[in-house]
Amino acid sequence: MTRASDTQGGPVTLSKEGLPDWLDPVVRAAETVQPLQLSRFLPPENGSGRQSAVLILFGEGRHGPELLLMERAGSLRSHPGQPSFPGGALDPEDGDPQGEGPLRAALREAEEETGLDPAGVQLFGVLPRLYIPVSGFVVTSVLGWWREPSPVGVVDPKETARVFTVPVSDLTDPANRATAVHPRGHSGPAFLVESALVWGFTAGVIDRLLHYAGWERPWDRGKQVPLDWHA
Repeated sequence: MTRASDTQGGPVTLSKEGLPDWLDPVVRAAETVQPLQLSRFLPPENGSGRQSAVLILFGEGRHGPELLLMERAGSLRSHPGQPSFPGGALDPEDGDPQGEGPLRAALREAEEETGLDPAGVQLFGVLPRLYIPVSGFVVTSVLGWWREPSPVGVVDPKETARVFTVPVSDLTDPANRATAVHPRGHSGPAFLVESALVWGFTAGVIDRLLHYAGWERPWDRGKQVPLDWHA
């Protein structure tokens, strides 16, 4: 079980002990899903790409299970204004990218971006590594349970515009689902929640998690929204 000292040099481990029952489908999905079931973009075989990690943090809110998301600052060069999971590139001190490195980086970045206390987060799974061609990142998605919630918010306005949680029930609501269309013609799943359009890598991972956890509800894939959608 992850403790505060873990992010400062001690071991960071995965534990399924004491998780709420409603997370069981997510645990099973993480243990069985194959890379190509998540995305057609897999890490280059030559080992290139910058190693990074994101934290997919599940909590228990007023409206049931929820996910922690953030909105990137509009001034950033990479994906400005885009909702995303907390996360970022691995630092040398994070350690082995094939071992604890992504776990440590996911917690560190989440703390830096949202102010959450890593001591209250229990990491319980890791999804297969995926690749984001436009940025060259090789991303490890780390699954966590917000066992002891702590206050969160914008730590650095230059990096983050806002921090918010989204009920899973809103993510599975067909009325909040759509297909986002990129100006270049690319399209992919999207979620219209909390006055935000969640698209791209983040929406793709959420979409597949909902599907393989058995939480997905039928939705209109013909409903399209542009990337400049506003509530």
